[in-house]
Amino acid sequence: MKEPNRILFISQEIYPYLAEETPVRLLNRQIPEYFQGHGYETRTFMPKFGEINERRNQLHEVIRLSGMNLIIEDSDHPLLIKVASIQSARIQIYFIDNDDLFHRRKGVKDENGVEYSDNDDRVIFYARGVIETVKKLRWTPDIILCSGWLSALAPLYLKRVFNDEPFFAHSKIVLMLDDNEYERPFPTRFTEKLRIEGITNTDVRGIDGFPVGYEELMRLAVDFSDAIVYATPKVNQRVANYVETKGKPILPFEQTETPVEASKRLWDFCQTILAKETEENE
Repeated sequence: MKEPNRILFISQEIYPYLAEETPVRLLNRQIPEYFQGHGYETRTFMPKFGEINERRNQLHEVIRLSGMNLIIEDSDHPLLIKVASIQSARIQIYFIDNDDLFHRRKGVKDENGVEYSDNDDRVIFYARGVIETVKKLRWTPDIILCSGWLSALAPLYLKRVFNDEPFFAHSKIVLMLDDNEYERPFPTRFTEKLRIEGITNTDVRGIDGFPVGYEELMRLAVDFSDAIVYATPKVNQRVANYVETKGKPILPFEQTETPVEASKRLWDFCQTILAKETEENE
C-alpha cells in the first residue's frame, strides 16, 4: 500500500491562536485540515507568541523535543516545543518557543505597535527551530509550505544546510506570499547572524552588507523555493516582479474564493508539483 504524501506547514500566524480573523490566518487554519482530510499526513508549526494563552488553548510542552540550544551570534537560545490541538479540525499545531524571543512577547510588534528590534533573531530562530524539530520527529515531508515572512529563511536553510539530510533531500518548497510586510529593516549584520555551515557568500550576496527589508528577505526566500503561491489579492509588487523572472510555477490568487476553495486549489497545485517530481525521477 502506498504511503500517504506528507506536508510540513511553517506558518507565521494561525486562527484561532491569534484571535483576529484575518484572511491569511483563516487560510492557514484551513489548509492543514483540508490536506489531512484528503489523504495527506500533516505537521503544522507556528511561533508561540506571548499573546497566545497556554491554558485556554491547552498548550503543553513536548519534553522529548525540547532542550536543544540554537546559537545566534554567540548567544545560546533554548528551544522549547509545545503542542495543542484544534479539536474541530482534528489537527495538531506545534509551537516554537523561547523565553526571550517569543514567550514574553506579543506578535512582531510591542503593545505600542513598534516592531521588535530583534525580529531578525526571531526569523533565524523560528526557521531553524522548525527544521531541527522535524528532524527529531524523523518525519520526511514531500511538500514544505512556508507562509509569512517569519518563515522566509526556511527555504535557504533547507536547500543549503539540510539538503543532504534524508528527511529533506527530495522535499519541494512552496512559498506563500501575502500582504503582511515588516517596516523596520534588519541590521546589516543579519547576514552574518544567519550563517551556519553550508551557506556560502554566493547564497546571500543579495543581502550581504545591507539593511535587509521585507523585499530583500522575500527575494531570498523566492530564490530557494520551488513554487510560489499568492495568498492575498495584493503582494509586494517588486517581489512579484522578481518572481516573474524566476520561471517557477505560480498559483495566482482568486478573489472570490473561500478558504476551503483556496485550499483545494493549493492541493491540486501540490499534486501537480509532486507529479512533475515523479516524472523527472523516472
